[in-house]
Amino acid sequence: IINNKYIPYEKLMKKTVLITGANGMLAYYFTCVLMHLNIFNNYNIKVIALVRNVDKAKDKFSQFLNNENFKLLPQDVCQPINLSEPVHYILHAAGAASPKFIKNDPVGIINANTIGTLNVMELARHNPVENVLFTSTREIYGKTERIQFITENDMGVLDPLDSRSCYPESKRLAEQLCKSYYLQYGVPFTTVRIAHSYGPGMEINEDGRVMSDFISDVVNNRNIVMKSDGIAERAFCYISDAVVAMLVVMLKGEIGEAYNVANETEPFAIRTVAKKLVDLFPEKGIEVILQESADQSGYCKYDRVGLDTKKVEALGWKPIVGLNIGLKRTVLSFMEESL
Repeated sequence: IINNKYIPYEKLMKKTVLITGANGMLAYYFTCVLMHLNIFNNYNIKVIALVRNVDKAKDKFSQFLNNENFKLLPQDVCQPINLSEPVHYILHAAGAASPKFIKNDPVGIINANTIGTLNVMELARHNPVENVLFTSTREIYGKTERIQFITENDMGVLDPLDSRSCYPESKRLAEQLCKSYYLQYGVPFTTVRIAHSYGPGMEINEDGRVMSDFISDVVNNRNIVMKSDGIAERAFCYISDAVVAMLVVMLKGEIGEAYNVANETEPFAIRTVAKKLVDLFPEKGIEVILQESADQSGYCKYDRVGLDTKKVEALGWKPIVGLNIGLKRTVLSFMEESL
């Protein structure tokens, strides 16, 4: 990531960056990139990691806890954010997305995306912020028809009474909050609409998302049990590609704009992804089992439509990690942790 010449890292030198939801997969690696710039390139970026679970954060960020440029901010993003030092960049990535939370804590999801975003933008309004990067989702497009690839200007239909809509509907409102603060108060922002990111550090314990459950099965030497027929297609974006896109949009994106982030070079049926994982680790002796479940609540029911990523590619970004390599790296990372 650090060696990408088209990312203007110099904009971050001696700046303060607040990262909400820093325990999350993408936010954690984003934080690590900034600290790497400090440790190896002397960028002197002050990194403030806002987290709810302090014990988890101390474990994840143990290598940085004694670094003068790193600070943990233990609080819920739904509470007002008070900082004594000025903030120049914000990555707002707090909030849950898994089917587990969609089924069991939809109000919490809505609060993080709405009240949490309001608190982030209020903080930004009173600071010399150069950009707020909001992590949104491809799901805000809802159900689209007669479109092969969705651009940032396309918008489909969402049923507000669908059980899953707590997530995309509140992400939609969060984007509008960002836009409203930009229009009314001049708070700069960009947003990334991310599709199916995965990689080391992802949550694999009872998460409920397809890739998380598959990885968990392989790591724990269990057969991969398909809860559907597996013919639905997904295009997965490896964590390093997603984080590079986030950095590019934060530092080079046009203020007030949204950017699709996805790896559309390798769309695969879910059952094909499961088979790839089994084939990559033959020594585990596991197999794919089809066992369709009647309970599909918490899961997106729309047919997949590809995301058009020309807009972010125009900034210099392109995905480079193929699915086979990404799957191998991800599984091995969890196996190494257990040693």
